[in-house]
Amino acid sequence: MKTRAEKIRYKLKKISDRNRLTVFKSNSHIYVQLIDDKKGTTLASAASVQPAIKNKNLKKKELAELIGKEIAKKIIAQGIKNVSFDRGKYKYHGLIKILAEAARNEGLNF
Repeated sequence: MKTRAEKIRYKLKKISDRNRLTVFKSNSHIYVQLIDDKKGTTLASAASVQPAIKNKNLKKKELAELIGKEIAKKIIAQGIKNVSFDRGKYKYHGLIKILAEAARNEGLNF
């Protein structure tokens, strides 16, 4: 039996040729990065451990929204509008949903 993360990632890579926006969430931090699977490189990243974000002392929901907006700005600045959203092993609700909707509102398509 494959794990949820393996099933999601397999389907994304099989169907889409877009760059992958992947999310990792620990108990205290959120990490997001844009990965080019063809080259195997990270194109952009944002995390709650960055000093500019960490010093703001925000709640988790506000933090997820800020990180979503931050990563969207970085990606759009590189000229990329279409990405595929890899939520990994997490359900699409709570902080993951807030982050994704904030990125969409900034102009990303997924």
